[in-house]
Amino acid sequence: MLSGMHVPDAIRRGLGRAARGAGEWCDLYRAVSADTPIAPGNLVLRLPAAFVAPGNPRAAVGYGAAVWQGIFDAAYVQPGDYVVGSDGVFFVASITRLGPVLCVRTNRTVTLARPAAQTAAGLSRYGGVLAAQTMPLMTAWPASVLMRQRQGGRGTLPGDAPGVTGGAGGWEILMPGTPGVLLRPGDLVTDDLGRNGVLAATELTALGWRLFARQAGT
Repeated sequence: MLSGMHVPDAIRRGLGRAARGAGEWCDLYRAVSADTPIAPGNLVLRLPAAFVAPGNPRAAVGYGAAVWQGIFDAAYVQPGDYVVGSDGVFFVASITRLGPVLCVRTNRTVTLARPAAQTAAGLSRYGGVLAAQTMPLMTAWPASVLMRQRQGGRGTLPGDAPGVTGGAGGWEILMPGTPGVLLRPGDLVTDDLGRNGVLAATELTALGWRLFARQAGT
């Protein structure tokens, strides 16, 4: 009988064998800075991996679901790593001793920046934000960006995304945490489609960042 300290290793080896039979070879990337985590210099290793719906491997993952279960040997994997294969780009959200590896499938690449403090106002006392006056925080990070509706609060403003009753529409963004980077409401987000947004809420959880961005229509 295996002792308690050896059980997690046995489980990981078993998941690795399952991935060799059911998965494919993927690339594992680990960020070393806040700039472009999926870069050739950040490639750590290659490993077989498969991804299934959490709780029921036979079920399909439906609309609006970003969380998957990763089947691979996580002995050399850390939370926040990216696993890249033909099934998509996933980041590792959580690795438990005895349970499955929780992964998030990404669908967009986002860049976050912080606007500089306004030093002067115009004649109408309105100050805008210029792209040249922003400080980059995280550049070119794969993330899960899914549409979410803002509930309650206020009516839509002219510059908000149209068509959402009771408030401005926006996105829920899931992405890994990065040491030394603390996101906060008011930071700016841009994705690879050229869409712009402003962070309305930020939450750093044990699984990484959970952000709500209000889409900017102007």
